Amino acid sequence: MFKSIGKIIKWIGEHFKGMLFLLIVVFLFMPNSSKMTDNANLQEIELTGPIMNADKVLEQIESAQKNKNIKGVLLNVNSPGGSVPPSIEISYAIRELQKHKPVIAYASGIMASGSYYSSIYASKIIANPGAIVGSIGVIMQSADLSEIMNTLGVKTQIVKQGKFKEAGTKTRQWTKDEREELETLTKDAYELFIKDVADARGLDVNNAKKYADAHIFSAKRAKEAGLIDQIAVKSEVKKILIKDANVTKAVWKEKDKVDSFIEKIKGESLIKVQNYFYGLQATL
Repeated sequence: MFKSIGKIIKWIGEHFKGMLFLLIVVFLFMPNSSKMTDNANLQEIELTGPIMNADKVLEQIESAQKNKNIKGVLLNVNSPGGSVPPSIEISYAIRELQKHKPVIAYASGIMASGSYYSSIYASKIIANPGAIVGSIGVIMQSADLSEIMNTLGVKTQIVKQGKFKEAGTKTRQWTKDEREELETLTKDAYELFIKDVADARGLDVNNAKKYADAHIFSAKRAKEAGLIDQIAVKSEVKKILIKDANVTKAVWKEKDKVDSFIEKIKGESLIKVQNYFYGLQATL
């Protein structure tokens, strides 16, 4: 039995690349949906999973902005947040996009922390009745592995220049100065987050504890706090965008099949590996 399983695993390992190549070839020669929607006037951009890199989303935003045929954009958000810089990149790109055409950010599941930051400058923010919104805060964390290392008899050897070069290390407890240094970083990021939310949503920055402070809101409470504009399901959101974009006959731009296939292959594992090797960083 185990020999059979071993043979199967070996065969998969030997032929995986070939199978993958054939699948890609099939997708390449399939009719490209984008060619059938050259007359598209509406576009949906998905923001899903942890935000560690904004390149793909930024590329789609830029494309939507340059395409004069696209009259409105739906940003479909289902993300727990992520790294600070890419969240801000998306946020400011949406701010520029909505100057040219209506953008509705739709919380289809989770619109929290960095993904909420990414959405604040949309023309409207609408949430699914069961969506989770908010978590306006910043966190920086790292494990203290010193006890495990002592048990295993592992010691670190470090050569460094600069007092805070080792700040955030996992090999020991942080010193008081190191903790204060890292707290300064998170405080600065948090203050910027609050300022941008207040500016974008017309909220009082002095009352930030009511809508920020990492509170997690239901769609109903998020609307009461001023974090979203409406509560609706996706079909209704599309109708709202069609009206706002002044489109008579809606033609949605379809996602490229090859891109969809590649995204499925990548999956969440790549993000987890990427996050591991990035090490300590502030996340929203």
